[in-house]
Amino acid sequence: MEKQKSLTIAVYPGSFDPMTLGHLDIVERASRLFPKVIVAVADPLQKRPLIPIDERIEMVRKAVAHLPEVTVEKLTGLLVDFVRKHNASAIIRGLRAVSDFEYEFKMAWMNRRLCPEVETLFLIPSEEYAYLASSLVKEIAFLGGDISNLVPQPIVEDILQAFQRKLKEDKAGI
Repeated sequence: MEKQKSLTIAVYPGSFDPMTLGHLDIVERASRLFPKVIVAVADPLQKRPLIPIDERIEMVRKAVAHLPEVTVEKLTGLLVDFVRKHNASAIIRGLRAVSDFEYEFKMAWMNRRLCPEVETLFLIPSEEYAYLASSLVKEIAFLGGDISNLVPQPIVEDILQAFQRKLKEDKAGI
């Protein structure tokens, strides 16, 4: 019987544009399961992030500062290469609803094909965050709504400033 590798380092990838309380809930849950969690902030090809990646990384760092076992890094290239580079044994993915399921399963199967030694674990957020998505936060912020109960407190002002800057750039035609 082959000896199983213990789960010691987990990677939680995402664009975090912006990070929500749902994301933070998943990070906190993962940090109770693993001695080390790396939040990997990506610039995905399919999306055009509103907040520049370096700002997102700093925001995520502020949001997880209370979790000493959590670090934040930039993700470039393939996730499986990042996972191997960091000697991680698991990829953490959040599932909010059935609508996430098909996409996340396809990604997990592809990651397993590319890197069979790493497991993908699905965590569900607390019920109060099941509906929460970065796209909703962006829409509420753009329309002048209150996002303070949707995103981690340490980054509320950072997010609002990023949106104000983007609105000014859009009005100036930049």
